Amino acid sequence: MPSDLTVYVDADACPVKAEVYRVAERYGLKVYLVANDIMSVPRDQPNVELVVVSDRFDAADDWIAERAGPAAIVVTNDVPLASRCVKAGAYALAPNGRVFSPDSVGMSLAVRNLMQDLRASGEVTGGPPPFSKKDRSAFLSALDLAVTRLRRQIRTQG
Repeated sequence: MPSDLTVYVDADACPVKAEVYRVAERYGLKVYLVANDIMSVPRDQPNVELVVVSDRFDAADDWIAERAGPAAIVVTNDVPLASRCVKAGAYALAPNGRVFSPDSVGMSLAVRNLMQDLRASGEVTGGPPPFSKKDRSAFLSALDLAVTRLRRQIRTQG
């Protein structure tokens, strides 16, 4: 059953591409993997398309943000991209299952900017914790919930 929903994946460092493929196949979703370089995509899933953009800074983010809207799910760890997409009406989701909502994305952006400033001044070293099985499971649940909610919303509005 084809869906009007589209999933955009900020794909260069995305650890949950296989999970996106599984959910997309189950629901008949179109998926765009947006990256700065060529990567493999499943040959048996014609609904998954690789979009290779230039290596210009934020080229992938710009491509996704220009297309994100109310019938889109954006998978990204990039908080500024998530903010742009949420403002456009899209559902933005981090690979660990965290949802970027209109209420939370502003705080996420502020924390991200603060941490960037602290790292630049040498105050903070290290990065985020390693990606875990729990993160992967939380992402699958969050993506499934997002698809269900957005499909219901599209049916109600249409």
